[in-house]
Amino acid sequence: MSVEGAAELMSGVKVPWWIAGGWAIDLFLGHRTRAHGDTDILIRRDDQLAVQDHLVDKGLLLYKTQQPGLKPWPRGEFIHRPVDDVWCRWNPDTPWALQLMLLCTDGDEWVFKRDPTIRGPLGLLGQSTSSGVPYMRPHIQLLYKAKPETLDKDQSDFGLAVPQMEREDQQWLLQRLKERFADGHRWIDELNDILAQQ
Repeated sequence: MSVEGAAELMSGVKVPWWIAGGWAIDLFLGHRTRAHGDTDILIRRDDQLAVQDHLVDKGLLLYKTQQPGLKPWPRGEFIHRPVDDVWCRWNPDTPWALQLMLLCTDGDEWVFKRDPTIRGPLGLLGQSTSSGVPYMRPHIQLLYKAKPETLDKDQSDFGLAVPQMEREDQQWLLQRLKERFADGHRWIDELNDILAQQ
């Protein structure tokens, strides 16, 4: 599903949502930079049943990630951690249309699922395109992309987005990466170099 299709699908939803993943980086940059395997939509975990109702009413089939594999998500069932994702498609034999990602929150704060000490104001989690499509701010999205082994697509997103970010967002990401990766991470070194050159 395209970003435009996802935005149209989510129109009318009464709860906050944001385009996430690589598409969030592209929306920040203002153009498509690479191929995307899927379209991710981030919602608050507490809002999942409202979004479930909306998507089911639109005709989508929803499957929760539950190892091993996927299982149908019954209407009205609240998904708790550690399940964080729902895959959606129109028919059992059609490709996946989008991935729904469940965001942990605490009051008015979003909470990083891999380290609950990392959090921030929910109102500052995202921003919008000129046409009104909401997406995750790049420094927060890159934190979610930061893993011990960096994928090529994530390195591309990092390399393109970081130079365009505000200095305070670069510094925020650097500090969070230091907290997450005590033994070091390639993005820590690259951010240090970028900040030193400014």
